[in-house]
Amino acid sequence: MGEMADPIQLKDEGNKHFQAGEVDKAIECYTKATKLCKDKKVLAVIYRNRSACFLKKESYTNAASDASKAIDVDAADVKALFRRCQALEKLDKLDMAFKDVQRCSTIEPKNKTFLETLRRLGAEIQAKLKTTFSTDSRVQNMFDILLDEEMDKDKKEKAANNLVVLAREDAGAERIFQNNGVPLLLDMLETGKVEMVLAAIRTFAGMCTGHKARTMAIIHLVGIDKLCSIMAVDNEDIALATSDLFQCINDSLTGGDRRIYGKEEALVLDASKDLKSILMALLEMVASKKVSGHGRDQALNLLCRNVPRKDKKDHDHSKSLFTIDHGLKKILKVCGQIPDLPDQLPMTENTQLIASVLLDKLWDDLRCDPERDHYREVCDEYIKGKFDPNDMDRNIHAINALSGLLQGPFEVGNQLVGRQGIMEMMVALCGSEREVDQMVAVEALIHSSTKMSRASFIITNGVSLLKDIYKKTKNEKIKIRALVGLCKLGSAGGDDYSMRQFAEGSTEKLAKQCRKWLCNSAMDTKTRKWAIEGLAYLTQDADVKDDFVEDEPAMKAIIVALKGEYGTWRRSKDKTILYAVACTLVNCTNSYEKKEIMPELVQLAKFSKQHVPEQHPKDKKDFIQKRVKRMLKAGVISALTVMVKADNLLLTDQTKEMLARVFLALADDAKDRGMICAHGGGKALIPLALEGSAIGKIRASHALAKIAAVSNPEIAFPGERIYEVVRPLVSLLHPERDGVQNYEALLSLTNLAGLNDKLRVKILKEKALPEIEQYMFEDHDHIRQAATECMCNLVTCKEVQDRYLEDGNDRLKLLVLMCAEDDEKLQRAAAGALAMLTAAQKKLCTKMTLVTLQWMEILQRLILHDQPQIQHRGLVIVYNILNSDDNELAKKLIESEILEILTVIGKAMDNPKRQLVIDVARTCLVKAMDLGLIKPFTTPS
Repeated sequence: MGEMADPIQLKDEGNKHFQAGEVDKAIECYTKATKLCKDKKVLAVIYRNRSACFLKKESYTNAASDASKAIDVDAADVKALFRRCQALEKLDKLDMAFKDVQRCSTIEPKNKTFLETLRRLGAEIQAKLKTTFSTDSRVQNMFDILLDEEMDKDKKEKAANNLVVLAREDAGAERIFQNNGVPLLLDMLETGKVEMVLAAIRTFAGMCTGHKARTMAIIHLVGIDKLCSIMAVDNEDIALATSDLFQCINDSLTGGDRRIYGKEEALVLDASKDLKSILMALLEMVASKKVSGHGRDQALNLLCRNVPRKDKKDHDHSKSLFTIDHGLKKILKVCGQIPDLPDQLPMTENTQLIASVLLDKLWDDLRCDPERDHYREVCDEYIKGKFDPNDMDRNIHAINALSGLLQGPFEVGNQLVGRQGIMEMMVALCGSEREVDQMVAVEALIHSSTKMSRASFIITNGVSLLKDIYKKTKNEKIKIRALVGLCKLGSAGGDDYSMRQFAEGSTEKLAKQCRKWLCNSAMDTKTRKWAIEGLAYLTQDADVKDDFVEDEPAMKAIIVALKGEYGTWRRSKDKTILYAVACTLVNCTNSYEKKEIMPELVQLAKFSKQHVPEQHPKDKKDFIQKRVKRMLKAGVISALTVMVKADNLLLTDQTKEMLARVFLALADDAKDRGMICAHGGGKALIPLALEGSAIGKIRASHALAKIAAVSNPEIAFPGERIYEVVRPLVSLLHPERDGVQNYEALLSLTNLAGLNDKLRVKILKEKALPEIEQYMFEDHDHIRQAATECMCNLVTCKEVQDRYLEDGNDRLKLLVLMCAEDDEKLQRAAAGALAMLTAAQKKLCTKMTLVTLQWMEILQRLILHDQPQIQHRGLVIVYNILNSDDNELAKKLIESEILEILTVIGKAMDNPKRQLVIDVARTCLVKAMDLGLIKPFTTPS
């Protein structure tokens, strides 16, 4: 093809490729032909043919362009006209498409295709005009109502809601935009009324969703500064709505728009400048005093969502580098704020935590050591610059900023804490007379004692100070923080019994005080939150765990708090409450990751005088089971279901993972699984199994498998939720999962597959069949049995039957041989699968006699079995062979000892326990008589 220089030859070659379905090769030929062809008429044909190729490729802009070039040469070319009509219709240019097909029908008035297209397009245009005119009038009417000062409040609210709904539809959004909508929405913003502002912002969000050109126009008409000033107001709903608008803008400008603009693409300006302007504006908001706490939270949240890479395989992390250069010090400034001091930035309870999360995300997004060194240098420079021997306020600002780093990129904060003078400054602040200094220093000590080495330093230098503060201060806020500091230090040895940091009984006393504060509903929310955090650390000690689960008021206090009966807990939206509660529950159930230690290594460690972790006596299985029973009795499942329903921003992947671990521990005893389902645990596990960390999803899926294996799935997962359970269960069939997970997943899928065809199809769609087949070859008896039982319930599906009909595999042979196994459960499942397969596919009756020479012996063994269920399955297979239309095979069967066995069973007296077996044997004999293979016999009188 590369050597051709004749355009006619290239055109003909392109036609051959097109007819063969090789569209890309056809386009290549036609393109080369257009460059060589000088004859206008031939060139028009080539363009017309290439237009057909582009239609096949769904490249409608190019198809319309090529058809136009052909029409320019011959205005009566009906093929080119109709192809352009088809392309224009797909591009939603119905009026232009209508004109083209109208010309086609004028040239060929008897062509039915043209007439049908003309009729259809005419109807579509009329419908569109009707919708457009009605939409235009509706839009204008809504704005009239909204901007009328004397209009009834209910009508205004209804109009605002209608406008928002209309903007979510592309046609509605376009009509609002075309009908002078942006200036009218700006008028609504200027009213300053909350309902009006919210309606305007939400309408803008709908208009910006998935439409790059319209989004850019709105940005330039409204202005980024204007949107930022709206988000900065002290109203949580307005700040959140504006944040959603910014997210819609970002999504549209960064690839959320999938429209084909064609030539209009050139009119859509490059969005990079607007994205950079938005990023700069958000960074300015972070440290601006004019911004409310809610506005600052949303600015930080937007940076968290959109600056770091979503996929680490993407090499472009320029937004993170830009943010570090232009905004890292501003984020540190937020972390360093002390709400109790004058002249501080407005903040909510969550602001500094979100800032720490952003610091952590930026750190994780860096790709090399020089970038990380630069990040550390900026942090170091900022904190050093704040230290001033003559200004205590600047010092505590620096220490608080350091606390922010310790809660975010701990590695950076930990390195800075190790710098000369910083730890000493923290200890000195603990001894200050000012309560605010003590509070900041205690919090910093708490955050910096995460590492054992650091905790050891503080135990040596700071415990006495923390104890003094705890005993002497009358400020409850400082008292609780000092207590949590002591809690954290007391738990620095983890669950290692030999590494207790404090004297015997000290941790129990600390825990008792935490429980006391937790149960005191008169305490403010933040103080009780710190009490939960203290328990999260202390419950690593088994004595504390036991005391806690036995303290019914304390358990109830946590559960009541999470259920939201104390409204302030829900309104605070504090991530740390959920995380601390999850930590406490994980500790109480011992569901944290625990490495198995080989006895040989323990002996070796003792011999070499190395430290060997010791298990607390109360961390043994029987104690754990008792704690689990108490927690279930206290209603912990209800608390867990409430936590799962929390806002996604509050429920981090780590928290989800811990909740999944707790659910798995609670579901360990089959007797407790009914209670878990009754309190909504089954439904709560589904989102945990579908979203979160890899480990968290596996743990949640395993918990689902435990429940679905022994419960009625229709009760455990009512309605459509039952179909959502399939994917998590199938994920447990992966070879990397352990044997228990494989086994319980197979049992659960067997249960589901036995319910209805829709579930069976869902299991197949999730590509579980190859995995189930693989486990049928497994050496482990229980797994092999479970896989065979699952297959038995799936063989009613046509797709599964087709796999058994295929040649070149041992699937059918395996089933036949399994019928001869000694394991009765495996034998029953294999015989059941074979009975259903041979009933559904008569060809398999013949095929099963070819896969192994022992088939007759195996069949005799089945029909002579002393278990009625297995015997019944064997007899059904015999009947299926007799009914298979293979007369030679039926004759061979009857000429064997099987006839004698059938006769003995069939002549037996009626017996309710074995009646099913007797009836099938008699049916087989009747079938043999119908085939003329035996003569009638008489039954006993």
